Amino acid sequence: MTVCVGNICRSPTAEYLLRQQVAPWGIQVGSAGLAAMVDSPVEATAAQLMDEHGVDSSMHRARQVTPELLREVDLVLGMEKSHLTALANLAPEASGKLFLLDKWGEARDIPDPYRQQRPAFEHVYALIERGVRSWLPYLR
Repeated sequence: MTVCVGNICRSPTAEYLLRQQVAPWGIQVGSAGLAAMVDSPVEATAAQLMDEHGVDSSMHRARQVTPELLREVDLVLGMEKSHLTALANLAPEASGKLFLLDKWGEARDIPDPYRQQRPAFEHVYALIERGVRSWLPYLR
């Protein structure tokens, strides 16, 4: 599962890119937000970028992360260190499965492009794509 704040930009982008890669392996991927814009679709610019890369995110609806959800999943990939802290506070028993999406890169936060111009979304998309690729050897 991937997590950000609103579950309309970063975490759904990571979810759909990751899902596309691991679907042949039978791995299920979802996403949620710490302050989700519940039932909202993917933000328009993020959706457009995914569409341009052949990724259909039209079925996405934002959902709130819960302690129960954190207990159910095997792996949680947060976009920022602060997200991991908030998730650990929400469900301390899940701490062992909380990691940054960029763990295998420079372990940096992936900035929130919400309400910014397209270049910010393009930058974030590239960071997410790199983060997703970096996890693939560890998910087989």
